[in-house]
Amino acid sequence: MQPCEHILTYQRVALKEIRLQEEEGAPFTAIREASLLKELKHSNIVTLHDIVHTRETLTFVFEYVNTDLSQYMEKHPGGLDHRNVRLFLFQLLRGLSYCHKRRVLHRDVKPQNLLISDCGELKLADFGLARAKSVPSHTYSHEVVTLWYRPPDVLLGSTEYSTSLDMWGVGCIFVEMVTGMPTFPGIRDTYDQLDKIFKLLGTPTEETWPGCTHYPGYKPHKLGVYRPRKLGHNFPRLYDIVEGEAIANAFLQLNPDKRIGAEEALHHNYFAQLPKKLYELPDGKF
Repeated sequence: MQPCEHILTYQRVALKEIRLQEEEGAPFTAIREASLLKELKHSNIVTLHDIVHTRETLTFVFEYVNTDLSQYMEKHPGGLDHRNVRLFLFQLLRGLSYCHKRRVLHRDVKPQNLLISDCGELKLADFGLARAKSVPSHTYSHEVVTLWYRPPDVLLGSTEYSTSLDMWGVGCIFVEMVTGMPTFPGIRDTYDQLDKIFKLLGTPTEETWPGCTHYPGYKPHKLGVYRPRKLGHNFPRLYDIVEGEAIANAFLQLNPDKRIGAEEALHHNYFAQLPKKLYELPDGKF
């Protein structure tokens, strides 16, 4: 995306230009992103001001936000201040709760897609992989989330999922903000990623996660057998935060049915220190 200045209002905006193939027209992901963002109006979701369509290009005109969470963490190595982590997480959950109530899954929650403004406002961006969830749930592609932030059910081949997909990514990002390091940095493939997860959270069985062995990717000869460990043993900084390990555990549940939802997470004891007035803010302001 490139920043520029709107001629009439002198408001700085970001332009996302997509080159069009004459025979193919506008790519489906661009149409999907445009249609969803036009409906999502929230202070913690990037604003789409306009769409300019020419024969050669499709240009999205977004509000300009100068950095993202990935770049922000690079500038503050070793983990962020706990107070900033709490405020960023609260804003991320506000944005996702708004989406999930409208049956929209983001499907690509990762630091690069979380924009951070100069005043510390966090905004969900890049809805190219997002889609509205119909009821009952249809099957979706499991190749949807960047590997490090992809939940184990999707890694095992599940194509029937709900808002829990986004919540696993939130847990990974929360721990990463606290520690300054990726939570589950797989380096090779899906099974390497699963190995990173299971080494910490334990290898699931039918007793601990009913139905997991029926996923197409559940192949015992490719999965190591591990016992679960406490998150705080691997990430001691979680112990420095009141309710830090508890909320991380709530997000990072192997079984998607046990993962905490965005709205419920907003009322977790982890946020008890925040002013109650924050819960009264309208969608359009933070």
